[in-house]
Amino acid sequence: MSARVYLDHNATMPLRDEARRAMIAAMEVTGNPSSVHAEGRAARAVVERARAQVAAAAGCKPAEVVFTASATEAAAVLRHFAGRVSVEPTAHEALWAWNGTGGAALAAGLACGETGIVKPLPAREDGIWRLGDLAGQVLLLDATQAFGRMPLSLAWTGAEMAVISAHKIGGPKGVGALILRDGVDVGTLLPGGGQELGRRSGTENVIGIAGFGAAAEAAQADLAAGVWERVAGLRDLFEEALAEAENTTIFVGNEGPRLPNTSLVLTPGWKGETQVMAMDLAGFAVSAGSACSSGKVRASRVLAAMGFDKVAAGSAMRVSLGRDTTRDGVLRLAQAWTARRRAMRGRAA
Repeated sequence: MSARVYLDHNATMPLRDEARRAMIAAMEVTGNPSSVHAEGRAARAVVERARAQVAAAAGCKPAEVVFTASATEAAAVLRHFAGRVSVEPTAHEALWAWNGTGGAALAAGLACGETGIVKPLPAREDGIWRLGDLAGQVLLLDATQAFGRMPLSLAWTGAEMAVISAHKIGGPKGVGALILRDGVDVGTLLPGGGQELGRRSGTENVIGIAGFGAAAEAAQADLAAGVWERVAGLRDLFEEALAEAENTTIFVGNEGPRLPNTSLVLTPGWKGETQVMAMDLAGFAVSAGSACSSGKVRASRVLAAMGFDKVAAGSAMRVSLGRDTTRDGVLRLAQAWTARRRAMRGRAA
């Protein structure tokens, strides 16, 4: 029996060995990072090392990194602009939760985790970001899917704020960060003891933060080594195999820039959740889209915004590859998918 193949990296990436080792080492650090004694200073050193690692990978200053419990929590910085946030139509639900009627802030995704499409940044004129007819004074960039998978420097994006997440790059779940550029004052995410330079109170998750830092450093090394170029080739190989077997299949976004690891496949007439269950039984972990709706399968707002009807949108299967994905793995998935599709057509004949 063949081993299972995990192809849902956009939902979460398996924990990297580097992150695991860093977390195990951090477990041995006793102190609270806010304490001034030797034990506290040791814990603080772990946090600050990780902050520097994340900043280096994100292309920002260490002082601009605010550790949080998730990218979703980091996005809550938009409450500062309550009722005055303009959100890009294909942005993640964590940003859409803050959508309002004004334009004091723009919230946009750099890369869509559902489709893999990489979007150009909004134009900026006279210091004002513009997205269609909407104008904003500051930009919050959702970089969770792009971070660690494509060259990125938040310093050159021009964004005043950005959110990233550890578990998307092989770090632990439950750790994220808000990147807050120098001079941007948005108050505090959580009031209390004043940790994280007053931006987010609460004793830092030293163990998780250590894993985040190590994962960020390893992700940066992967980019330099060309890992994701290899993965992009496997994605294309997978799509070619499906296209040969099924001429009605649509590969969303394949005509433009995409994340190197993401393939969103639409096969009208075959429900996405049915495909996911069939592939799961065959030994492959794929998804029907975003994993951020508590396991519920629902119509994709992103695909609707792109103009796909309910039938096409409801047939989505997302395959998101990882750094350890192999040629054999993607070809076996294509074979299993094709066999299931042919069996369906045979029953319908």
